[in-house]
Amino acid sequence: MEAMILAGGIGTRLRPLSCTRPKMLFPVANRPLLDWTLEKLGKNKVKKTILAINYMADAFIKRYGEKAHRMKIFYSRDLDPAEESLQFSQESLGTGGSIKKAEKLIGHNEPFLVLNGDILTNISYVEFVRKHKASSSIATIALHEVEDPSRYGVVELTDKGRIVRFVEKPSREEAPSNLVNAGIYALSPEIFEYIPKGRRVSIEHEIFPKLAEEGKLQGHIFQGYWTDIGEPSDYLKANRLLLDLETRKEKLGKNATLDSESEIRKPYIIGENAAVGGKTKIGPYAAIGEDVIIGKGVRIENSIIFPRTAISDFASIKGAIIGEAAIIGRYAKIEGGCIVGDNAIIQDNVTLTQGVSVCPSKHVTGSDLTTKCLM
Repeated sequence: MEAMILAGGIGTRLRPLSCTRPKMLFPVANRPLLDWTLEKLGKNKVKKTILAINYMADAFIKRYGEKAHRMKIFYSRDLDPAEESLQFSQESLGTGGSIKKAEKLIGHNEPFLVLNGDILTNISYVEFVRKHKASSSIATIALHEVEDPSRYGVVELTDKGRIVRFVEKPSREEAPSNLVNAGIYALSPEIFEYIPKGRRVSIEHEIFPKLAEEGKLQGHIFQGYWTDIGEPSDYLKANRLLLDLETRKEKLGKNATLDSESEIRKPYIIGENAAVGGKTKIGPYAAIGEDVIIGKGVRIENSIIFPRTAISDFASIKGAIIGEAAIIGRYAKIEGGCIVGDNAIIQDNVTLTQGVSVCPSKHVTGSDLTTKCLM
């Protein structure tokens, strides 16, 4: 079985973190998001995976090379390397265009999987593809039930699982159901006949509605967990989810040290060579990266701390994301969905809240309590 992962997105809503790394390489429970996906594909009998890359493409090639998680890894660039310095180089081909460009790599021998790279799920890919092969459809979409379908593609199903209507990001009132496109597709090789070559194509807007009209679009409802990572709140939710369900227990990395007076609440994960000072409280739902230095009297909960960050005495971090090699000053308070970019410095006694984001290498000397980007 073969799979294709759409990993070319820029991650605009997760800036400034995505200014310095692709979203699919963000750590979730201290592992890159894409590692979780590749591991599950490998366990589901996938032997070959194609990464459709565009933004910061070399970061993927450097990390995964030609083989990962018992699978062969191939790469399909939306733009050729010679074009990457051009102004439009961040414009992708869209989901459909990326699939079409990888046609030769995928081949026409059997159905294949396509996944959005920014999702986490425990769906059985083997069962999903089996259901697709048993149908007469050209495409099968994995469907998951959500409370608010307005952010997703929503479907209307027949009793036999055929999709008769596909609506991309409807209002709550217009949504035909609460079953949303989970960003996981099983596609038969005939799909290539429907996708035009050489331009941006949205498979959700252009191809799926046409297949639904022709009766060639199937839905597969699955249970278990599923989340995407589109916004900071989604990212924190994904981290909580994996700390709850995948790490199984609290985890302390190799050579990490905890002061005897520190207090750690489950679930949590602390990376290798990290150091936690006295009377510091970590957790619940704290992911501390490798080589992070945390002073005394610090409070961290429901937050993600990237590697090599230093957090000074008596700082408080709640519901926030701190980028790599940042420095957080004494008595600083960072809360409410704030994002601090790589190498940023937050001065002593500064308070940031209400979704403030701090650009990489920015030195913040004053508090800010309103939503904005500090550049």
